[in-house]
Amino acid sequence: MQSWMPPERGPFIGRTHELTALSARLERHRLVTVVGVGGVGKSRLAARTAHLVPRDAFDSVHWVPLWSLSGSALLTPLVADACGLSDHSAREPVDALVAWLGDRRVLLVLDSCEHLVADCAPLVEMLLARCPELVVLTTSREPLGAVGELLFSLGPLTLDSEAMDLFAARAVAAGVTWESPEDRLAASEVCHWLEGLPLALELAAAQLPDRPVRVMARLLRGRLALAAREESGVRPRRHRALRTTIGWSHELCTPPERLLWARLSVFCSDAALDDVVRVCRGGPLTDAVLAEALAGLQRKSIVTVDDGRLRMLDTVREYGAMWLAELGETRATADRHARYFHELVATADRDWWGPLQAAAYARLAGCQGDLCAALDHLLATDPPQAAAMAGKLGFFWACCGQLHEAGHYLEECLLLVPEASDTLARACWALGVVRCLRGEYESAARLGARTREQALRAADPELLADAAYLQGLVMLLRGEPLKVVDAADRALAGLHGLTPSAARCRLVRVFALTATGSLTRARAEAEALRADSMAAGEHWTRSYAEYQLAVIALGEERSADAAAHARAMLRDKRAIGDAFGLGLGLDLLAAALAALGQAEESATAYGAGQAFWEMVGHPQRGTPELGPLRERAEHSARRRIGSDAYDNAYVLATLTDPFVTLDDVLESE
Repeated sequence: MQSWMPPERGPFIGRTHELTALSARLERHRLVTVVGVGGVGKSRLAARTAHLVPRDAFDSVHWVPLWSLSGSALLTPLVADACGLSDHSAREPVDALVAWLGDRRVLLVLDSCEHLVADCAPLVEMLLARCPELVVLTTSREPLGAVGELLFSLGPLTLDSEAMDLFAARAVAAGVTWESPEDRLAASEVCHWLEGLPLALELAAAQLPDRPVRVMARLLRGRLALAAREESGVRPRRHRALRTTIGWSHELCTPPERLLWARLSVFCSDAALDDVVRVCRGGPLTDAVLAEALAGLQRKSIVTVDDGRLRMLDTVREYGAMWLAELGETRATADRHARYFHELVATADRDWWGPLQAAAYARLAGCQGDLCAALDHLLATDPPQAAAMAGKLGFFWACCGQLHEAGHYLEECLLLVPEASDTLARACWALGVVRCLRGEYESAARLGARTREQALRAADPELLADAAYLQGLVMLLRGEPLKVVDAADRALAGLHGLTPSAARCRLVRVFALTATGSLTRARAEAEALRADSMAAGEHWTRSYAEYQLAVIALGEERSADAAAHARAMLRDKRAIGDAFGLGLGLDLLAAALAALGQAEESATAYGAGQAFWEMVGHPQRGTPELGPLRERAEHSARRRIGSDAYDNAYVLATLTDPFVTLDDVLESE
């Protein structure tokens, strides 16, 4: 199982005692919640602790950023995604996650639970009850209230050492040093007034080029005293300190910086800079003004930019959202955000058949939170547009294992959009693909028939071809290939040129020819489809053309060709992040290697394939003809090196990171 943790941003200062204490708690307790006010450093402490756990303490460590969720519907799928599970089963998401975690020793970190406390508590309790080696670390502004929860209260930094160290380090980063005793005394006073809150200190340090430390100390004294009188003791002093510091940062911003800060609060993922420009520009924020404003927000530590992606801390985002509402721009900005991500999906859909396909898959995977936020907004404000977006996005998500997310939004669209709507047909088709990949063949068949009816009513040949693809896929997976060829031929007759729908329809026809034993015809058509895919620079169709050529080559006892085709398939599947396809490809490669007499390598490929099958929550799957190939290959490999040697190689591969084994297998060609 792969581990995933966010990269550490900048040096970690102080908290030596807390790191030791929190690590010790995790050794003795299975659920620890770091609680504290916003800006106190809960996420940084949790991330640092997780980074420092000994390599042999856990099989894997997984970080789940819950701040990106606006509601609880996708809580479990988000946790599953972070754990590396691309579930293709029809099980409840929590059951699939439990099966995936099993009895592995796993550290699961749920960051920023405060807005989902009522949903996090039962999920964590269930996971801990059913996964005996699981340890959960959460961060929240309030306790989860879960059974067995141990609270780890995080306070501010120590004032005369850690707070001063952090303030001084951030001051140096801002180009400011303190030479005189008066400046150092003022800096110490600032640390005391700000109660040692890390976020407040970082924001204050970013102001030092514009507000000298002695001026800052004097102003803080007056501001906090005024705030205390106005709030009459309702909030603790450190709440006032943080609000004052954020307010100061806001005051020091230029009007364009304030407007950009407010508009940035709409993002629910670490945002690509191009996304920021496209969503936030408008009115006074021209491209040039926006670029200058963004640089200003970076200097003031309101945002950070790493590897071309922008991140804003939750507390700062909340302040921006408050000002967005004050400006009366909340709805307009959300509309613009949803419209932009809808356009992004539409562009990816248009680019599917071509050289930009792999980049489109990666692009969509990098903005998952914002895609979900856009769909949530459209479902509430414009369901037909939500259906249009979900219909285009559903196939991408299905190919990359985001089946629960795709199913959730597509099902919502089918409930909210009128039956006669033109946008519903594609959503209906995409949901059928999702259901088919989850093994729900009866439901997928009904959705395929419904899609075909809508295509005929609309006289839409592209949709008719996609309906034929879906219906053919269901029949193939049920072991009923005879009707597929005729249905595909009828659909293809109405198409002109190479389109995504034509490619998918041609592909399902090749599968059917192979399944009926027409290997010569199947090979010719698969080679033609592969050539067209290669000429277009496309990966998904080519990968399955290579799959079919590998199956055909094994049937014709051309084992070296089969291995080459399987490796080509694996490279394409790796390019688009398809775990299901990687399982299929490794099984085929294992069969080819066994036929070539490379028994130990075959066992390794099978073991890695099994790791991917577990990742998608299924036993080995594929069209029916693959089963006998697997059985013959395993029998041959065991006979060549013995069952003990075979089992050793197989088990070792199942315990190794499957992507590492995959790279080794591809390099050994």
